[in-house]
Amino acid sequence: MAVIWLDSLQSTNTYMRAYADEYVHGDVLVVREQTAGRGQRGNSWEAEPGRNLTFSMMLCPRAIRPADAFLLSMLTALSIARTVASIIDAEVRVKWPNDIYVGDRKIAGILIENSFSGALYERAVLGVGLNVNQTHFVSDAPNPVSMAQIAGREFDLDDVLGTVTDTIAADLAAFNPASDAAPLVERYNGRLWRRTGIHPWHDNLTGEDILAAIDRVEPSGHLVLATEPPRRYAFKEVAALL
Repeated sequence: MAVIWLDSLQSTNTYMRAYADEYVHGDVLVVREQTAGRGQRGNSWEAEPGRNLTFSMMLCPRAIRPADAFLLSMLTALSIARTVASIIDAEVRVKWPNDIYVGDRKIAGILIENSFSGALYERAVLGVGLNVNQTHFVSDAPNPVSMAQIAGREFDLDDVLGTVTDTIAADLAAFNPASDAAPLVERYNGRLWRRTGIHPWHDNLTGEDILAAIDRVEPSGHLVLATEPPRRYAFKEVAALL
């Protein structure tokens, strides 16, 4: 696995996808400054240059079927959440579909861009933005937090990067969809942000605000809220209200 550091790019995911043939499984592209970082569905990502981790990792999850692509999202989100929790000694949760939260504050975001070849999972470019040492946020993001703010100290970026990417690589190498898919989904649901209790949501399909508990997230990635009857949502069809 090669780790390539660059000074500045608009987006590590865009760059890695453009030169995908030059990377192999496990390669990591990381920049000190990302000028146009992207999150899920076009959201932006703020990162103070030299203070955080913004990187992309080339993955070739050949054992996973394209129809089961959300399993990779679950696996990588859990890998990152578990690793960050171990480093900062705090409870870290996954906010559906794959944001990483400490309490009600976002510490990391994930963007996975997939390429399929027929019935084969050709590659996935995993983009990660992890707030490490930044302590002052100036964008309109409502709830950012960093590892340094939680732990009260700064961290070595290379050490954090190596720990996170090694965990992702090891978890993916050990993953057998035939036997591990159901336990993975169970672990993902168990680590969900707001997993218990009734919380406010905005239904983007109907325009209404509702109160509901999370029933589950399905292997397909759909969120099911425990209403009567249950409501089932794809990405961006519903939003948690803070």
